[in-house]
Amino acid sequence: MAQKKNPKSHNKKGKLAAYDTDADGDFDVEDAKVLLGLKGATVLKEGGPPEERTEKTSEPEVETSTQRGPEPVKEGAPAAEETSVPGSQDVESEIQAAVPLPPFVDSQFVPDDPAGDEHPYEETNAIDTTGGETPPPPAAVLVEGPQSEETGVESGRYLTSSKVSQKAEPEEPPEAAAEPTLTPEPAVQPEPAAEPQTGTIGPTEDRQEADGAAEKPAEEQKEKAKKKKPKLLNKLDKTIKSEIDAAERLRKKGKLEEALKAFDSLVRLHPQSPRVRYGKAQAEDDLAEKLRSNDLLQRAINTYGEAAELPDPTPDLLRAALKRRAERQQFLGRMRGSLATLQKLVDIFPDDFSLKNDLGVAHLLLGDNKGAKKVYEEVLAVAPSNGFAKVHYGFILKAENKIAESIPYLREGLESGEPGTDDGRFYFHLGDALQRVGDDSAYHWYELGHRRGHFASVWQRSLYNVEGLKAQPWWTPQETGYTDLVKMLERNWKTIRDEALTVMDRARGRFLPEEENLREKGEWGQYTLWQQGKRVGNACQGVPKTCSLMERFPEATGCKRGQIKFSVMQPGTHVWPHTGPTNCRLRMHLGLVVPRPGCRIRCTNQTREWEEGKVLIFDDSFEHEVWQEADSYRLIFIVDVWHPELTQYQRQTLSPI
Repeated sequence: MAQKKNPKSHNKKGKLAAYDTDADGDFDVEDAKVLLGLKGATVLKEGGPPEERTEKTSEPEVETSTQRGPEPVKEGAPAAEETSVPGSQDVESEIQAAVPLPPFVDSQFVPDDPAGDEHPYEETNAIDTTGGETPPPPAAVLVEGPQSEETGVESGRYLTSSKVSQKAEPEEPPEAAAEPTLTPEPAVQPEPAAEPQTGTIGPTEDRQEADGAAEKPAEEQKEKAKKKKPKLLNKLDKTIKSEIDAAERLRKKGKLEEALKAFDSLVRLHPQSPRVRYGKAQAEDDLAEKLRSNDLLQRAINTYGEAAELPDPTPDLLRAALKRRAERQQFLGRMRGSLATLQKLVDIFPDDFSLKNDLGVAHLLLGDNKGAKKVYEEVLAVAPSNGFAKVHYGFILKAENKIAESIPYLREGLESGEPGTDDGRFYFHLGDALQRVGDDSAYHWYELGHRRGHFASVWQRSLYNVEGLKAQPWWTPQETGYTDLVKMLERNWKTIRDEALTVMDRARGRFLPEEENLREKGEWGQYTLWQQGKRVGNACQGVPKTCSLMERFPEATGCKRGQIKFSVMQPGTHVWPHTGPTNCRLRMHLGLVVPRPGCRIRCTNQTREWEEGKVLIFDDSFEHEVWQEADSYRLIFIVDVWHPELTQYQRQTLSPI
């Protein structure tokens, strides 16, 4: 679908913006690895060990995020399991607002233990200087671990990086290669259609190139990085260079088990050699990728730390070992450990802005925006044109609701074209900030984000997508295939309404306010029954008939990327334009109490009004906006359902949002 028009709404009131959290949509974004130069187009190679290594750090195809929502639901788990969810906010809008999303979990993978940063294999203070036989690699599965110890989702938090699409079907593990890969190539999205009606999200070979001028600085930086060959050998290492080279050749040829044995033998013979210990860490790292073993990867993390602690490592080796250690700690969800490693790096190399920038990202991944802000302020005080620091500083200002202040930092950071700046979140938040100050140049940045593959179109700006799904803003019941659900809702709308009104009268506190800064003005509350495919606490006790009716429709109650909830909006409320996080669901609105006139919703360039007892269906991954200008409250029932084109396997294996 290709929408090239300027998507202005004839109902636009004052400012426009892109956000949401309840009865109308929601969203966030994913993976600091793009920002650290590890993900996306793999433009940065500094993430890997600098020694003659062209590693494409590609992890298993997962949706990464800075923070984990609820634990991924494994195949076969009961969908109606009770869970306590903090608040009734729309998790997706929090995500779009900068909150980390749970990674995609392949049913063949086993997530790492999210409890804290400690790991049974991690012994950061003990270094084996006597050598020792490496035990056989454990038969585990290499998966990106949770990005934070917390399980809730807070607004204003930083996610890992964004990507437009993902495949729900797991891929076979890659064949053993000399250089294992950990990151998928960025997905390329089609041009938007002239009318935001129907189409599919899928790759295209003829995607228009983005701003060439912005790419030039990034290419120049990569060329500079290539020219400088790191010095990894100290005096001791030089005396055993031939032995090190022989073991390294085995590693580069993909003979990883042999390489690890060779480095193990060298460690026993030369326990004080930093280069030998570093080579062992690389071999463990590569073998962990081949065997997809978290335990072996943790051993590699420990060995990188040992290499850095040995006497007289060269500065290049020290930097490479600790940087790689921090990256792999982040991959396993050891965020606090990664932060400590990066802080050590910054202390050793205080003039290296790239390391400080990485430290700022580590703070963001822990939800420490204040710590990150301090780091980026220090960078910009010395290097005011640093694009990476600018775009992240603008991101933090935006999360603090300093909308106008955030715009120049986000814009100039994106214009710099520096590695780590080309991320969908930054295009999203710059456009959103511009909309909120009434600047229609927002759509220029949405268009550019689309051209660069971050958005499916100017209108459809969700970041957690499955390719090939039918894409249109408004749907009929027949098009969804969920006609039985729609008929049930419309037949029983008075029963559903009466239960909601009873809750409003007796327990108004259950309707929690929208706290994601999606409103320009007004009051908007929500009472959530299901979230991420699970019941929310004892919420159904207040509306037992409604829940009993809904239990018969697993396309709704089992939708792990949506919610079922009541939404009440008071007169004088305006919800900024915003988009939901994913194209994997459709959103149904059942009108319960709809005063006339004055209550309306715009999705793309079409505006509609609710009717009592009738269901509206739209795809909230498209931009939408809400006005409540009636003289009394509006009450609707929101039911999210899986996109009808998703297979049963995809519905079981896609991660919750």
